[in-house]
Formats: sequence, C-alpha cells, structure tokens
Amino acid sequence: MVMGPRVDAAGPTVNGPSGTATEQSRARYPDRAGFIERDGVRTAYEVYGEGEPAIVFVPAWSIVHSRIWKSQIPYFARRHRVIAIDPRGNGRSDRPPTADAYAEGQFASDVIAVMDTERVDRAVIVSLSLGAQRTVILAADHPGRVAGIVLICPAVPLGQGPSGRDAPFDEPLETDEGWAKYNRHFWRRDYGAFLEFFFEQCFTEPHSTKQIEDAVGWGLDSDAETLILTEEAPWLDEAAVRALCARVGCPTLIVQGEEDAISGVGRGIALADAIPGATLVRIPGGGHIPNARDPVLVNRLIRDFVTTSPARATRTWTRSLARRRRVLYISSPIGLGHAQRDLAIADELRTLRPDVEIDWLAQQPVTSVLETRGERVHPASAWLASESAHLTSEATGHDLNAFQAIRRMDEILVANFMVFHDAVEEAEYDLVIGDEAWDVDYYLHENPELKRTAFAWMTDFVGWLPMPEGGEREAFLTADYNAEMIEHIERLPRVRDRAIFVGDPEDIVADDFGPGLPSIKDWTKRHYTFSGYVTGFDPAPLIEEREALRHELGYRDNERVVIVTVGGSGVGEALLRRVIASYPQAARRVPELRMVAVAGPRIDTASLRAPVGVDVRAYVPDLYRHLIAADLAVVQGGLTTTMELVAGRRPFLYFPLANHFEQTRHVAHRLDRYRAGRRMDFETSDPDAIAEAIALEIDRPVAYLPVASDGAARAAGLIAELI
Repeated sequence: MVMGPRVDAAGPTVNGPSGTATEQSRARYPDRAGFIERDGVRTAYEVYGEGEPAIVFVPAWSIVHSRIWKSQIPYFARRHRVIAIDPRGNGRSDRPPTADAYAEGQFASDVIAVMDTERVDRAVIVSLSLGAQRTVILAADHPGRVAGIVLICPAVPLGQGPSGRDAPFDEPLETDEGWAKYNRHFWRRDYGAFLEFFFEQCFTEPHSTKQIEDAVGWGLDSDAETLILTEEAPWLDEAAVRALCARVGCPTLIVQGEEDAISGVGRGIALADAIPGATLVRIPGGGHIPNARDPVLVNRLIRDFVTTSPARATRTWTRSLARRRRVLYISSPIGLGHAQRDLAIADELRTLRPDVEIDWLAQQPVTSVLETRGERVHPASAWLASESAHLTSEATGHDLNAFQAIRRMDEILVANFMVFHDAVEEAEYDLVIGDEAWDVDYYLHENPELKRTAFAWMTDFVGWLPMPEGGEREAFLTADYNAEMIEHIERLPRVRDRAIFVGDPEDIVADDFGPGLPSIKDWTKRHYTFSGYVTGFDPAPLIEEREALRHELGYRDNERVVIVTVGGSGVGEALLRRVIASYPQAARRVPELRMVAVAGPRIDTASLRAPVGVDVRAYVPDLYRHLIAADLAVVQGGLTTTMELVAGRRPFLYFPLANHFEQTRHVAHRLDRYRAGRRMDFETSDPDAIAEAIALEIDRPVAYLPVASDGAARAAGLIAELI
C-alpha cells in the first residue's frame, strides 16, 4: 500500500530575494511556484499537494516570507492543496518603492489574485501576527471565498498591547536599548541588530536559538528601507477592524501565546470578542510565533479546525484482551547499521513475545533491508522526508558538522514526527521503539499529552559536543540543546518508559554537558540501562571458519583483501575516491592486493573510475561477513562499521569526518577503550600515506577487548517488559 509520494530532502532553493540564496534542506518542495502581478507588483507563491479544502497561508509582516510556515506545509500538503505566499517586500516577491503599495488591502487583494490564478474557489485562510488584518479583510469582503480563518497571535489595534513598546518610531533617540531599536534611524544604522532583538522578543520561550536564527535569516531577505515603507503604509484603525470583524461569518480560530511580547495576549482576547462565534485557544508560556516554536500543537489545532480525516472518522476499536501485541519500531535512517541491530533486537523480542506484531516506520535505505527480510513496513513510511539525503547535502568533502546538520534538520524532524503521530493515532500499538528517533523523542517531550503507548528509547551516544572550529557560539548552542534535553527528562520522566544505552558505561565520554551542567557519564548512568553493544550477528563461527567464508565470498587464498566502505548515507564519497586512488601505491607495497570498494546506495559507482585491481560495488548485503573475511578494512568513523570490525577482530583504518562530534569524540572514545583501529586524518593523508598505512596495518595482530555477544537479547529483554 502506498499512502503518498516519497519526499526527498534534496532539492533546489526557491526562496530568497533572487531565488538563489543557500538554504537548508526542505521536508517538502513545492509542486509548482509562480507569480501574480497587480499594478506592476509581482507576488510570489508556492503550491503543494492536492485535496480539499485548500489551505492558504497568507503573508505576515514583510519581515518574514512564506518559510515561516515550513513546519506546517509538509503536514497539510499530504491531504490538502496548500498555497504559501511571500509578502510584498520579502522572499521572491517584489519590493514596491511606495508606502501605499503596502496597505492592508493590497495584501488581501494579492491573496485573492493568487486564489484566482490557481482556481481556488474557497479556502481556509491561516495567518500570523499582522496577517490577521488582511485575513479579516478577506473574510469580511469575500465571504464566499473563505471557508474559515485561523489567526495566530494577531497583531490588531484592539485590546491591550504589551507594555514597553512606546518609543517613537520617527524621532532620533539617545538610546538604542530595548524597544528603542524599533526606530527608523536605528534600522538604517544597524538593521541586523534590530532583527536579532525583535525575534528574541518573538520567541520568549527558552531554547529557541534555531527559531531565532531562522527568522533573522528571513528578515535579512528584506531590508530596512522596505520595512520602513511598511510602517508608513496606511494601517487599519480600531474602528475599521471592529467593523470588519462584525461582518465575519465563517468559523474562526484564534491561537494566542500568553507570553506574546510583540502583540500581547490582550490583542487575541479582544479579537476573539469582536468576531462572532470565534474560538480562542490560549498557550500559557507561548510566545508570538507558536507555529515555529510549538509546531506540533499548532498543526493539530489547524487540522482539527479544518477537517477530520476519513481514517480517523472510520477508525475501529478492539477490546484490549482481544488484541495481538503490536509494536511500531522506528529505525534510524542514518546509514544502514541501525537496521541490522534493530532486526536482531526484533528477532529476540519475537522469541520472548511470540505473538508480537512489528510494523516498521523507516526510510530508505533501511526500508530495502527490511523488505528483503520480509518485514512489514508501515505504509506511512512513504511520507517520511529523507534525513539521510539531508546529511549528504550538508557534507563538503570529508567534512560534516553533524550537530549543525541535525540542528538544520528541524523542519524535516517536525514533518516526520507528524507522520509518526498520525500512524499511532490511527492504530492500536502497545509499544513504540525508537532507535535514535530524535523527532519522536523530542516532540513527545514537548507534547507529553500525545504519548499514547509505552515508549522505549535507544541510543549509542549521549550528549551534543562542540567542535573547536565552532568556537564559543557552538559551545553555547550544544550546551543549550543539552540543557533542554536534561530539563525534558527531569520534568517528564514518564515519556521514556525505558531508555537503553547501546553499550556499556565505560563507552560514555568523560565530558560535561556544558558549563554548569552535569557530567555526561554520571547523568547517563542515572537515566539509562545498558544493553552492551549490539552487532546484530554472532562473529564467533565466522571467525572460526574464516577461510571457508573467504571461499564462499569469492576471495582467493593468495590474495590480500582490503574492504573500503563509507556507509549508506553518501557522505563518504571523498574518502572513497582517495582510498581508491591509493591502490596503485598500496599494490606495490602489498603483493596480490585486491581492493573492494563499497559505494553504498547513494554514490554513483560509474563515476568512481577505479583502476584494475579495485572492485567497485554499489551495495553488499551482510557486509559484516566481507569485513570478517578481509585482511584489512578502511572505513569512516561511524560506530556500526568500526564495531563490526572490532567484533570480527580485523585490523582497520578509520577516518572520522571532520567536525563530526559523534565520530571524532564519542566513537573515537569507544574505539580507544576497545584498543581498536588506527585513526587517520583525512586532511593530512594523501593517497601515498594511505597506501603506506595499508601496508603497515594489514598484518598487524589485534588485541581488542571482546565485544558483547548478547547485546540484542539484553536489549530485547528490557523492551519485552513493557509489553
């Protein structure tokens, strides 16, 4: 069964003033993008998905463009036609040079023109902040075109606004402190500083660094002179807004953060009183842009306002004692290593609970492995945005700042959590297992009321760590992310019914989470149980019958085999090319040398141009068997492959990705503990240096610590207690 198109995270950038600015990967790209033109002014918009009713996200203030809706669009585009419009003055829309061009009626007319162009007769209109005024115009003046309106933190001239915002806009001021920055002269003098201040006020919630950075970036897609024109434009006064509100006859939802420092909570309350029959939802602790800071809540509010899906409307319910034990297993898509260990744990779980049924929520390339094994992949997997492709797009050469890449994956994580949420809402699961399912763990802690079943969390590292190149800023950010995680666990211990560390206490780094935060090792020992490492296979018989294994795999007795593998994400192409280039020099040093280069599913094998003596393979099932059969392996610094080599007792060279905190800190620490492998630096290792290292290490005897052989059984035993 296919529920919808697979969405890949790689694609072109379509926002920004010229449409060429660099931008993080999207969870979903538009099906088409276009412009309407009115009085010589072009307004840009994007269209996603199909289905009724259509949902139109109208422009907010021109300080941001339509990417402000990035956490909503992928979710609603699965069932609705979604239109997102860039406001005049930002994004791909024009910047008209006169104040009158930014009047509220102009924005409303732009929306109608877009709907006309796209032949949308009727739509639900969703707005943020100043967008409420143009939305009320639409609902009052075009009632036949508006099925309902959602007004998030409306900026309207009603009720009591926030205190402290009384500095004059036009006069030069003697101070730049606080709201004195909301001043035309300061904007011209230091527009970037104004943006930073303003969006810090928008996001009053703690741990909002990513949302602030995003918004500042969108603000930089406009400029001070354009925003000054929007301030000079004709605004609606209180009497005009009240008159419009009295004419609104469609269903209305108002969502208001109670800590809104931009509009103030009083604006939303007053607007709810002014619109007949309006529903008001207040968010204690919420700021001015909850669609970005609390996207799961806002998505659910909009969904419930817009429609009830057919799946939910026809849902059946089975009495608990008549149900089979059902598990939803979420396997991390970053590479293929998690799939092997997760399958091993699943097999052990079925041994302990023979009646258990397991559905897998996973992405490529993991789904291919699961399908080959005959596992049942949940059809909602087709909707997941690709995390692996995102990481590949973030890499440059042999460099991947994993922390920043995951941080910039926030849009994808929101979209994928919504896929998960729908899956568990529409079925009856006894247990969810998340193997580094960061989206599920984070958003369940942010929305604990959505937890419907037992939740087992697994990971093989704990703690975001800064890289030296990131400086003070990255050190601050990693500490902030760690602090939020600690607060989640301490405040909401019930979200994780079982937290399993895939390894032993000695595998935990000795670092702290950050200044003033606890030791990672001490904290993890208090909050996790330990399964030992899970390889997903028993290496003992393969080691004992290694010669027979070599023959089975097609390796000759007299040849020396080097396996080169860089994982399934596609990030390791630079390393793969350099090691292949080292083969001629290595072959002169090592007689009868044969190199097998495993490109994985995301690297084009034809582009590698390997010399004679190098076999290039796209995908090798059960790669661990080849690793044990080999004389030496050359790999990245990923945990799965390196620990397979440790378990198989084979010598290896490993090249951690530059700026990859997990590979350079967490994995390297674990390998040092096992006394395993030779660490290499990609930047200083040319092909000749790699060839020399191959010759030196290929016959080196190993003295590794033994790897636990019962990790999968121990993990399954801990999980089985939950069902």
